[in-house]
Amino acid sequence: MQNIKNIIFDYGNVIFEINFEKAQQALIQLGITDIENFFSHKKHHPIFNEFERAAISPAEFRSEIRKAADKPALSDAEIDAAWNSLLIGVPATIHDTLLKVKEKYRTFLLSNNNEIHYNYIVDYLKREFEMVDNSKLFEKTYYSQHMFLRKPDVEIFQKVIQENNLDPQETLFIDDSPQHIEGAKKAGLNTLLMDVHPRHLEEFLNRNKIL
Repeated sequence: MQNIKNIIFDYGNVIFEINFEKAQQALIQLGITDIENFFSHKKHHPIFNEFERAAISPAEFRSEIRKAADKPALSDAEIDAAWNSLLIGVPATIHDTLLKVKEKYRTFLLSNNNEIHYNYIVDYLKREFEMVDNSKLFEKTYYSQHMFLRKPDVEIFQKVIQENNLDPQETLFIDDSPQHIEGAKKAGLNTLLMDVHPRHLEEFLNRNKIL
């Protein structure tokens, strides 16, 4: 792509594979009904947005899951296991691809995340890749629960732009969610909708003339 100097990557299903159907089945097993309205890729209960903005704590999130399941005796471990079932993992070559991109561009991570998932991911990266976190892969990483904002709010994109003195016209945002792409466009960013499995990230970047 011409004139692009900076790239902001989403995490889930761009770099780290996630599976909404697996998480839906796990939540159903807890006792959640009407799962498509409660938790899906494009629609979910307000508690998930609140948790990603750190407007509620992990304890409050778990309490809301117990209420939704109508099972007050559910343990923290049961809830966390169901919630973390969303997280599948990072395909083997992804980190090498990201380091290649970092050699050519200023790169950033912008993820809607939450404390339970973040802790799981950090443990996963230590266990599987002997990495402390994602920091070596990007110039800077941004997580919604640390910013008290979430995509697609235009403010979260503006914050990344302003803090790093980015020119939106020279900056590309890559995400798998159409609604997040629309938020990025409002901030003046160039955008690409990730339409392949994360294992094909390098091929996707080559096809779009980024690598």
